[in-house]
Order: sequence, then C-alpha cells, then structure tokens
Amino acid sequence: MSGQHHPEPESYAAIRARAIESLLVEKGLIASDAVDARVQAYEQDIGPLNGARVVAHAWVDPEYRTRLLENGTEAIAEFGYTGAQGAEIVVLGNTPDIQNVVVCTLCSCYPWPVLGLPPTWYKSHAYRARVVIEPRAVLKEFGLELDDVVEVRVWDSNSDIRYMVLPERPSGTEGMTEDQLMALVSRDSMIGVAKAKSPAQVG
Repeated sequence: MSGQHHPEPESYAAIRARAIESLLVEKGLIASDAVDARVQAYEQDIGPLNGARVVAHAWVDPEYRTRLLENGTEAIAEFGYTGAQGAEIVVLGNTPDIQNVVVCTLCSCYPWPVLGLPPTWYKSHAYRARVVIEPRAVLKEFGLELDDVVEVRVWDSNSDIRYMVLPERPSGTEGMTEDQLMALVSRDSMIGVAKAKSPAQVG
C-alpha cells in the first residue's frame, strides 16, 4: 500500500526476540528463512484455523450464528478459545449490502485467540491511517472491489474490544462439511479485506 510510513518504537519483547533470533542464526542453529516460514505459518495458516472453525460452524448452525453475533466472546469460548488478548471479541456479520473491515488505528490490537499473529500490513501506519479515510481504495489494493451500493463499515479495535468479521458464506457450498468450509475461510476475510474463497478457488 502507498502512504508515508512512520517507524514506531519496538517493544522490549520484540527487540529481545530479534536479538535472540540473530544470535541463533549467527551460531548456525537456525536459518532465518526457517524462522520467516514459521512466522508466516502462524500468521496465515495455524493461527487463523481457530477463527475458520468458528466461521464454518456459524455458517451451518443458525443458532450458533445468532449467539456469535450477539456475544462473540461467549460463543467463541464454546470452542475453548479464550485468553487475555481476546477478553472481549465482537463479531461483525457481512451481508450482500454491508462489508465490515477491522483496523486498530492506535496500535495493533487483534483477536489473537481466533486469528493468530497479526500480519505486518495490519500493524503498518499506512493501513491504520488510510483504511479509515479511504476504505474502498484500500480494499481495492487488496483485490476486493465492491459495488457502490455496498456500505463499508470500518471498526476500530482497542485494548478493551477486538473485532472479527464473519464473512458471507460463498454460494455453491451447500452440502459441504464444516471441515471443507473451513478451507474457504482466510485470515484476510476475517479482518474484512477479502471475501471468503469459492470452492473453485480451493479445489
């Protein structure tokens, strides 16, 4: 994404982790590309599996969907997904007329229990500043172009409330199992910068 980037001070934990990683790489105990691959897995695959399981269940169980939208924290806890980072999770349901998008303009508050590690772009100044002002332009850069009739709602997470998007169930998925549906749910669709995948995209 375009936009001026303003570096932000790293936390002590981040500096310490980077120093330990550098030392291990220097001593030949690990390879930096292996670390990058592991982080990417937790950002895009392993971490978001919890959220994908919640979404897939909501798609097939109307009663659970209602509970999820009414009290995300309690409904998500039914799967055992809890933690300090997810003390209060509000779930936002997308519809054909509404596209919800999540951001944290102050830092990078994120629902870790269901989405894993926040992606680098979510923490960037460019995303945090621009998605509030020009959400359609930002979504287009992610490859998501919406009709003018679709209302884009941007939700700002904070230390008390984290948001997660319940994407629309794709058409042509009738009869699919929850495990099969999970494969259609991406991390980005639960942040709101993408739609859930169609069966053809994962087939």
